[in-house]
Amino acid sequence: MYKVFLICLLVVGSNSQTLNLSLSSNPSRINPILSTDSASSEISGWIFNGLFKYDKNGDIINDLASSYYFENNTTLIINLKKGVLWHDDKPFGAKDVLFTYNQIQNPKVFTPLKSSFEFVKSVKIINNTTIKITYKEPYFKSLHIWMTGMLPKHILQHEPDIMTSNFNKQPVGTGAYTINKFITSQDITLKKFDKYFGDKPKIDTISYKYLPDINTAFFALKQQSIDIGSLTPLQIDRQISKKFRENFQIVQKQSFSYTYMGLNLQNKKFQNKNIREAISLSINKQELVDILFFGYGEVCHGPFLPNSFAFNNKIKSNKQNINKAKQLLKKAGYDEKNPLVFTTITNSNNPTRVYATQIIQHQLQKAGIKMNIRVLEWQAFLNTVVLPKNFEAVVLGWGLSLMPDAKPLWHSSSSKKGGFNFVGYDNKKVDKLIESSAKLIDKKKLSKAYKEMFKLIAYDIPYIFLYIPNSITAINKNIKNIKPAFTGVWHNQHQWEKIK
Repeated sequence: MYKVFLICLLVVGSNSQTLNLSLSSNPSRINPILSTDSASSEISGWIFNGLFKYDKNGDIINDLASSYYFENNTTLIINLKKGVLWHDDKPFGAKDVLFTYNQIQNPKVFTPLKSSFEFVKSVKIINNTTIKITYKEPYFKSLHIWMTGMLPKHILQHEPDIMTSNFNKQPVGTGAYTINKFITSQDITLKKFDKYFGDKPKIDTISYKYLPDINTAFFALKQQSIDIGSLTPLQIDRQISKKFRENFQIVQKQSFSYTYMGLNLQNKKFQNKNIREAISLSINKQELVDILFFGYGEVCHGPFLPNSFAFNNKIKSNKQNINKAKQLLKKAGYDEKNPLVFTTITNSNNPTRVYATQIIQHQLQKAGIKMNIRVLEWQAFLNTVVLPKNFEAVVLGWGLSLMPDAKPLWHSSSSKKGGFNFVGYDNKKVDKLIESSAKLIDKKKLSKAYKEMFKLIAYDIPYIFLYIPNSITAINKNIKNIKPAFTGVWHNQHQWEKIK
């Protein structure tokens, strides 16, 4: 997945405002069920709506839906908003929801959404504004899967191949903006949709520039020709001036990702928990945050997003304790004459991970642990190390979701070849919690189950959870109505304006 670097510039004309953004890569398909790269997802987000969306706090609220209720644990009734129009002025309705679902299930359509919809038994139209969804069994993501953008049946119903359709370059949605111009490796221009059903934005035009060089973007930000841009910890700590801080508001929030050291539990030495704990106790995780991010980050304590319903704030990561680490190693049969030796592998295209691995190597030496390092190109790393499970330890990262699904990473059935549980974690209590929680639609019960999973996984130490970096954004103080929130700054973009 390509990383998208967003750079924002607000220019107030005589009668309109333009929000200038940039992409570091070309969108492949501007289609909500086919958008697998970040650039496509970014553009799709302006153009399409799902039945539901996240609010600023990460809670689900209505989007195209007006209301919903559960008839029972497996039957969901969704009422749709009336008067919603597609960008070609055709009315949106229940037929479009059913069509979107059918396209996701279509064997000729290759979309990662298929697995999310596997619990759906049927989707039926009650009337033009009411949908009845029946699940095979209670499903904890029964609402979340319907955050997927809806597709227009009247445009695509006779399309022979949606994968190669021109629609993916000239899409029609229900969103606040419409596609005005799309040239590969050049500009993408969006225009405000005057008949949008929601809160109408004050920004009339969004102009995306193809700008793959982030150094050029940072220079433009310092010159104030750009109003909003991402900053690295090095940039904010060492490369911006007092004047820059006077002109820009700096917004920090935890990023939705973490870095970890994964231990291969199929390897006999790591099946001994004393060894896993000794390694964890030998690492100073706060020092990693301070060195790598100049303090702009936090220690990671477990597998789920901090401040989310799944996070267990009672569980804390081990702090460095060299003496205790040595005691545990001795209990496992290792000492100065017979040191613990293993190799950790990471990928070369992420320099921060490489630096982190080198720091960990130095820290482990204090406990008498000899860790060797191998650094591989990403595809070689993935195909020869991770997927075939050909490693002792790896340093990698995962994204953190507002609605996590523990099964792909932590269920023992996912440790098969090609599965994401490539460290081979196997805890029957965790398996049962994952299986039972998938059937929960009560948020409090789901939270309790995931917090218990968090505790069990953290206790077992299949990963040594390392750090969560901060996301740092610089915003020109001339832009008004910016309201940072848990999910970021974009949640109220329709209220933004620039005051000269």
